[in-house]
Amino acid sequence: MLNNRPFRPRRSCMAVPGSSDKMIKKAQGLPADQIFLDLEDSVAPIAKPAARATIVEALNHGDWTGKTRVVRVNDADTVWAHEDVLEIVRGAGANLDCIMLPKVEKVAHIHWLDILLTQVEREQGLPEGGIGIEAQIEGPAGLSEIEEIATATARTETLIFGPGDFMAAMKMPALTIGAAGSSGFDPFDTVLMTIAMTARKHGLQAIDGPYALIRDTDGYRAASERAAAYGFDGKWVLHPGQLDTANEVFAPTQEDYDKAELILEAYAHYTSEAGGGRGAVMLGDEMIDEASRKLAVPTAERGRVFGMARTTRFEPGA
Repeated sequence: MLNNRPFRPRRSCMAVPGSSDKMIKKAQGLPADQIFLDLEDSVAPIAKPAARATIVEALNHGDWTGKTRVVRVNDADTVWAHEDVLEIVRGAGANLDCIMLPKVEKVAHIHWLDILLTQVEREQGLPEGGIGIEAQIEGPAGLSEIEEIATATARTETLIFGPGDFMAAMKMPALTIGAAGSSGFDPFDTVLMTIAMTARKHGLQAIDGPYALIRDTDGYRAASERAAAYGFDGKWVLHPGQLDTANEVFAPTQEDYDKAELILEAYAHYTSEAGGGRGAVMLGDEMIDEASRKLAVPTAERGRVFGMARTTRFEPGA
């Protein structure tokens, strides 16, 4: 099943505590593709009810131009989750793109949120199915049901890797969220590939979670490049200093974008009658064919989404 949700850029997904009016206001002026206002881990239990009201006010009256607007509620098994969804959607559903559900350990969690969203959308006269779902995979139970989770509802837009809780659930000998450790191998390889493969299979986006060493710019870049190498679409940002790196790593370089467009243009020409109807040709020093075209499509599409301008053009016979 391929998902037909609207495409929303998510190179940089910035986490903002829903209890901090100051940080919420600052986030509106930052170059993040997505802002998610948090009601879960970054908000103390005693502050959660007030944070809901703060988030509703911010969604309704803040300037979120060009940003995907998301609220992370508490996980489905908590005492807060139900009221989180009710208050946020009743108060600001018209100004909300997605609900992020953490700690999705079984498909029933997605079914619960899907049904509740439908009920509140009907109650409030909102477009049914309009609010998307972002599902966080944060433990071995969720990973083992990822196929069912990904296909539980057409609302789902992203699968998100939550490294902190995953590391804890697996009893990994680590104390820093998102850092692979110094053991000489990457324990997240299988997890990242599984999430990426499932997302691609069903037309979803794959998003990597946080890197908690906010001053370690080299470490954040390495973690971002690792996720990008698996085909992930973006990564969480915990500090404004991580934004530029995420936006850079998860967008094509100018050279790659130009090459992708050249491949598509050249292949379209050479496979046409005017180009001789050939299936495999040389583009510079490289042979291109149908497989090359398929490889070029995602890079070209990403470049167009991010408004990149071409600096080269294909010239037959050149």
